[in-house]
Amino acid sequence: MYQNKIREYRKEKGLTLKELASKCGISVGYLCHLERGSRKNPSREVMEKIASVLNENVPKVFFSNEML
Repeated sequence: MYQNKIREYRKEKGLTLKELASKCGISVGYLCHLERGSRKNPSREVMEKIASVLNENVPKVFFSNEML
């Protein structure tokens, strides 16, 4: 099952949804859907942008530990 840790890392970095979305160049709505898991297929580019802003790597943010 697809699971991401966007919300966990975003809160750890003290960022709001709006701040993270702005820094990544995506809409707040899209980011919200990604966090909740209602959108499950972000492009590689979007995953890389989010991970970069969160100062993490893509697998750590977007895939559960069981999948690594």
